[in-house]
Amino acid sequence: MASIYTAFMCADIVDQGEEIISVGELNQQAKKLLENNFRGISVLGEISNIARPSSGHIYFTLKDEDGAVRCAMFRNANSRLNFQPQNGDQCILRGQVSLYAPRGDYQLIVSAMQPAGAGNLMQQFEELKKKLDAEGLFAQEIKKSIPEQPKHIGVITSESTAALQDILSTIERRAPVSQVSLIPATVQGDSAPRTIISALQSVLNYNNLNNANAFDLILICRGGGSIEDLWAFNNESLAREMFDFPLPIISGVGHEIDFTITDFVADLRAPTPTAAAELATEYFFNLSDKLDETKSSMSYLIERKLNEKKQQISYASQNLKSPTTHLKEQSQSLDNIEIRISSSIKQTLGLALQSLQITKNQFLQSSGLRRFERNEDLLTAKLQTLKYGFENTLKKRRFYLENLETKIQAVSPIAVLDRGYAIVMDEKGKALKSSKQLSAGSKISTRLAKGTFEANVTKTN
Repeated sequence: MASIYTAFMCADIVDQGEEIISVGELNQQAKKLLENNFRGISVLGEISNIARPSSGHIYFTLKDEDGAVRCAMFRNANSRLNFQPQNGDQCILRGQVSLYAPRGDYQLIVSAMQPAGAGNLMQQFEELKKKLDAEGLFAQEIKKSIPEQPKHIGVITSESTAALQDILSTIERRAPVSQVSLIPATVQGDSAPRTIISALQSVLNYNNLNNANAFDLILICRGGGSIEDLWAFNNESLAREMFDFPLPIISGVGHEIDFTITDFVADLRAPTPTAAAELATEYFFNLSDKLDETKSSMSYLIERKLNEKKQQISYASQNLKSPTTHLKEQSQSLDNIEIRISSSIKQTLGLALQSLQITKNQFLQSSGLRRFERNEDLLTAKLQTLKYGFENTLKKRRFYLENLETKIQAVSPIAVLDRGYAIVMDEKGKALKSSKQLSAGSKISTRLAKGTFEANVTKTN
């Protein structure tokens, strides 16, 4: 009966074909839903049950009279705090809602925290942010592209801000070809929004009068501070002026954890003023890296080619023969040819005489004396022809040798010496090419066409 009842109940609660998921899958789906819909929210409440394990993370509960939520602030975010939160502190937290799947606990992942003294300003910030976002001032599809190679960068900030020198030095180092101009403005206090708006308008006035040197990129920057210090950048009039501004704007206000309305309206947000300068010159910096790589590759290839040529020259110099050596080798080669030809002729003559004597004896024995005499005359003529050919070959070889000797003598250092020149050598016998190789007291030897002499150097020029 119990099994029938159970089957009946299961049939009631599960529709046919319905997917059944696990607890883990349920938590994962809930986690994605929370993270997608509650991203970048600010919450006010009281801290309680704070825990600081050795990992560097902070775990606590944020509560008020109507409820409570578990919170986790991981070490990277915790390290940026400028105060130590305690139980009972009223704080404003910024982060995103998530879910700890192993326990199914809904929690807030905190990225930034500050005391609740600025709670009223934060409320105003959220209201203005929501209003402008609804009007489309933050829409990504309308943001202007940052030029890859800005020619003239305008920096709107205070002349006294600590970030200014970092900005200028960063641009100068990464993109020295870009011109940088400071458009001074107040970046803190009630008058700051008006002066920043005025600076933007002055940029447009300048461009109308200087087309050839017009600004093509603007940086609005300020160093870090409290929400009160950065409040000038949460001004609605300034936000609308930036939205209508025709040139691309990079916002670099505060530190990485700081967000202002100008960050959302700007075409590109940088976490710090220095980072804004880096984003403005990213193309030049990457190009410089590529040029350095190309330079290194070319230097390596050139050095390798030079080494190859040096090796080739070294090998050639080792195998290079002097004119005298070459002449001796040619003469020896000719002598060998002469010896081989002479030997061949002697051998041929010997064989011919031997054959003649045999033939002569045969003819004498056969009483064919007249026929023998004719053959003897024919053989003698052939020997004369062979002798003429041999002498002609020797003449050609000797003519070639004499011609070669003439050419060698023309470039021979000995021939140069015969014209009145000399070769000066150091103590090691190395030829000298410059007086810089000598000093007073050096010993030298001088070779002339006929003879040599030694001397001591008294003065060099």
